[in-house]
Amino acid sequence: MELAKEVYDIIPIDKTALPERFDIDLADEPFTMQVNYNEIGDFFTLDLYTTGDSGEDVEFIMGEKLVLGRPLWADVPRVDLPAPTLIPLDIGMKARRVFYENFGESVFLYIADGSGEDETDATD
Repeated sequence: MELAKEVYDIIPIDKTALPERFDIDLADEPFTMQVNYNEIGDFFTLDLYTTGDSGEDVEFIMGEKLVLGRPLWADVPRVDLPAPTLIPLDIGMKARRVFYENFGESVFLYIADGSGEDETDATD
């Protein structure tokens, strides 16, 4: 896990406080991110918002499911996606999928293009 922190930045998510919504800069672009949990299917989704002209949140990409080892928005045909690659990973390679018990324990949402120096600048 320490090696992962040296290579990738982790987006800190408190799974006990879901849905969790916070502001985050991705490649110096401001976004609002919301992480949701589906109890019936035992999976997480992510909503991404931009800021409209009058300061309101504007839906950008909604309901992206976190799939282990698969970059978010891999199948989204938009040229205006945030520059960094966000990817749920288990660096120990023990998990087979993202679910409540392992998310935030061995599975984390990483910014694969991050500097690895600190966690992202996410504020409530």
